[in-house]
Amino acid sequence: MTRRALRHCLQLLAPCAPPARRARGRRKPGAGRRGPSRGAAALSPAGEEQRPRRWCARLAAPGRRPSPKDMDENESQQSLMTNSQYPKEAVRKHNNSARNSGGSDSSRFSRKSFRLDYRLEEDVTKSKKGKDGRFVNPWPTWKNLSIPNVLRWLIMEKDHSSVPSSKEELEKELPVLKPYFIDDPEEAGVSEAGLRVTWLGHATVMVEMDELIFLTDPIFSTRASPWQYMGPKRFRHPPCTISELPPIDAVLISHNHYDHLDYNSVIALNERFGNELRWFVPLGLLDWMQKCGCENVIELDWWEENCVPGHDTVTFVFTPSQHWCKRTLLDDNKVLWGSWSVLGPWNRFFFAGDTGYCPAFEEIGKRFGPFDLAAIPIGAYGPRWFMKYQHVDPEEAVKIHIDVQTKKSVAIHWGTFALANEHYLEPPLKLNEALERYGIKTEDFFVLKHGESRYLNTDDETFELK
Repeated sequence: MTRRALRHCLQLLAPCAPPARRARGRRKPGAGRRGPSRGAAALSPAGEEQRPRRWCARLAAPGRRPSPKDMDENESQQSLMTNSQYPKEAVRKHNNSARNSGGSDSSRFSRKSFRLDYRLEEDVTKSKKGKDGRFVNPWPTWKNLSIPNVLRWLIMEKDHSSVPSSKEELEKELPVLKPYFIDDPEEAGVSEAGLRVTWLGHATVMVEMDELIFLTDPIFSTRASPWQYMGPKRFRHPPCTISELPPIDAVLISHNHYDHLDYNSVIALNERFGNELRWFVPLGLLDWMQKCGCENVIELDWWEENCVPGHDTVTFVFTPSQHWCKRTLLDDNKVLWGSWSVLGPWNRFFFAGDTGYCPAFEEIGKRFGPFDLAAIPIGAYGPRWFMKYQHVDPEEAVKIHIDVQTKKSVAIHWGTFALANEHYLEPPLKLNEALERYGIKTEDFFVLKHGESRYLNTDDETFELK
């Protein structure tokens, strides 16, 4: 078996966690621009029962601590490091949040409160912990990974990824384009009824909507590893550097695996944007982010929500997924994992993160759908007997597209790192086959080249290539 597979084997030995809770009203396109943030004493609608709620935001206090990279490396060196159905009728929910965002003194951010529509308090799956205090997956679709199964995968399964060593062949099959914003930085940013997405490789997309620009799971490093001299190496380089990005307002982190939470990228983004950049992270990750020097950090449980200061009509909700977390030998599932629902007055965006297929997506669709765009993983799924609990295949990706009630989806989590055994070009082919079976047009679940952008006019729901 390859060294790459061996490096991944211990990452696959971990338990996993749960989903659950709330949303926010959506204004129709053209209903007016966002107003100022509501104060902490916002009142509930007349006659609505007042119920106490706890703060959902956990902000990092100022001050730099020892690097988490050292912690990751020290603990990793002790390890073997390798490191549905169609949804029922769409239900539009409106909610006014009852959560508040606070800020560190240095960040100058004032707290805000939301007003909650209690009609959204129907049953949803909420995050859970086991007796050992670690997060667990609550669905019957999850199965814990075992050492015998890991060994079976390592020893018995053939690696079909077949990534060519020829740069010319890779450039032909998977070209890397220069993103539009490198030559035209002033074009970045979309307001009102429009949305633009740029694929920067793997699960990293840059989304422009409702006067905000944000990144998902940014990784600009050569390797998804605690070290840059070993570990999974990307076979397609990033389309741009962090210094070439337009001003970024927020970063969404789905979980703490090295291909989704990259230390070097976190450090570089923080050095460039400082406290002006808001980080939305899962429950349990605040301390790690603080050790990286990031102060403007919001840590959320499933169904908790917050916003970017000055843009409080756009709500970021941490929603469920089926996965697991691990960076070192002993930290299995101490951090939660999940997806993200971004709800603006003009557009709605869903980021699935890294996930197996589970009932959570229908809950998300019922509560927050329809979405205008979703970013859904289609790669790292083979062999199915081993990967299906943690990574969807293209057909399950189509089911997520249906479950969350999204108008359009963009394929992510493929064509960058060889993390599983399927051929490196297979995911888009299998996606097209699944779309045909489900009667969905390929333009409704599209594949981008590295660095390519598409603009969605949410007034007429048309895309323009850039």
